[in-house]
Amino acid sequence: MTPTNLLSNAPIDDEQLKLATERMENLQEELKTYIAQGSGPFLAAIYDDKGNLIAKAANSVVQAKCSHNHAEMNTIKQAEEKLNTFDLAPYNLTLYTTAEPCLMCVGGILWSGIKTVFYGVTSKRVEEITGFDEGFKPDWLNEFKKRKIRVYGNIAAPAGEKVLREYIADKKPVYKPTR
Repeated sequence: MTPTNLLSNAPIDDEQLKLATERMENLQEELKTYIAQGSGPFLAAIYDDKGNLIAKAANSVVQAKCSHNHAEMNTIKQAEEKLNTFDLAPYNLTLYTTAEPCLMCVGGILWSGIKTVFYGVTSKRVEEITGFDEGFKPDWLNEFKKRKIRVYGNIAAPAGEKVLREYIADKKPVYKPTR
């Protein structure tokens, strides 16, 4: 049975949702280790349609002093390097990310060829909890649907919100440009 709080642009069956929830919960738990090592509070992973992990990376904006080193972008880059291509579409890949992709990452996902996206915490909640600026994304779910990119969100969100609250409580950096 699909939860009523699921945000999506395509149908999903119970088995797919169960697998996505398990992977998201695992990512949220694993993220704590990455944060302890200095990463930002976001983690992403890419799997192929056989369930093989292709790439996984955390947000490294502060570590690398590079504003575009978001978890999704780092993971897409790893997958492209591993598969030796700029076009991931032929591989039928799925991206899991602990929070809704920001404006920049939505663009990166769109152009990478990723076929399916599962995300945890919504951008609204990320902004409310942390103060990060997630950017505007007008009607991005429908724009992805037009391009045959399936999106499912708000998966294992309570676990992700807990990680974000701990990140803030530990006074970790909230990086955004000064205006």
